[in-house]
Amino acid sequence: MLLFTPGPTPSLEVIRNAMALPTLHHRTKEFEAYFEFCREKLKDLLNMQEVLMLACSGSGAMEASIKTFCKKPLCINSGKFGERFVNIAKSHNIDYIEVVNEWDTAPSVDEIKEILLNNKDIDSICIQICESAGGLRHNVEEIAKMTKSVNENIIIIADGITAIGVEKIDSSNIDVLIGGSQKAFMLPPGMAILGFSKKAIDIIEKNDVGFYFNLKTELKNQRKNTTAWTAPTTIIIGLAKYFEIADIKTIYKETRARALATQEALKSIGLIIYPKQPSLAMSTIYNEDSVSIRKILRQDYDVNIAGGQDKLKDNIFRINHMGIISIYESSWVVNAIELTLDKLNYRAFDGVANRVFLQKYYMELKDC
Repeated sequence: MLLFTPGPTPSLEVIRNAMALPTLHHRTKEFEAYFEFCREKLKDLLNMQEVLMLACSGSGAMEASIKTFCKKPLCINSGKFGERFVNIAKSHNIDYIEVVNEWDTAPSVDEIKEILLNNKDIDSICIQICESAGGLRHNVEEIAKMTKSVNENIIIIADGITAIGVEKIDSSNIDVLIGGSQKAFMLPPGMAILGFSKKAIDIIEKNDVGFYFNLKTELKNQRKNTTAWTAPTTIIIGLAKYFEIADIKTIYKETRARALATQEALKSIGLIIYPKQPSLAMSTIYNEDSVSIRKILRQDYDVNIAGGQDKLKDNIFRINHMGIISIYESSWVVNAIELTLDKLNYRAFDGVANRVFLQKYYMELKDC
């Protein structure tokens, strides 16, 4: 079965083998060496001054960020994960302002600027880079740059869980950048990543907030290559192996080419790309027969892709592009989708999707 869901993504055999080694105790020099290696690699990848690795999902990092940095956040809600920021703020009785959009639509820079100018007490912005509920790419970098020009003290919290490791992120105006193990890093779920700017570090040092999600306590320990609480040892060892084998620049090029080629191929057989600004992490297709398409792909072609959530549960399907993916696997998926449309009497199979996919893929690689 080919796993092409946008998280969890499949782990490569070399990573699985690294994680299958005998367990290391987290209070040993051997494990601290892995930890230090991953910390330095993450700082380089995120281009942030400090990083944390937490034994939780990305939602834990989102909650830790809200509790530590926010008194009145502006939450951008273009899907389930933007909504999650709002729900976390509600659960802690934190006042907030919410911008709600359709799941295929990103807010404009001007819209956000007007809200900031009319609400001087906003101290933070919570936003997804890729809102994976619909595969939408928010214009985070432009919003962050504008925000800092309005008020440099507003903290930008960016959920990059389905963007880190997919494309180079301009983090120069981002204060908190959130990642997760189960996406482009091709690891099991269970570890969240946080990158911090100098401004965010200063706030952490002043805000001694919470117990398990106390970022001040965690940062103090992780600077010594250990953790306040039990570390996700196996996942960190897997992350170290990822960094050993990963050529990040090549991954960025291939992910971009794979995403653009898949979207072009699916459009060529009459399918509709759902978001107005598609992310590179996944291709999201709007189709009212999405449930049947996914069922046939799984039963007949051994391809497992994701459906939607809530109001889009039965109307979209999402195809992963995160991680190190062999070109023949993506080609298989595109072919399988075209064959599925033939079975559903949408159009006769003629192989055009795969031809368009390969032409676009290699053209994009050449132009990178």
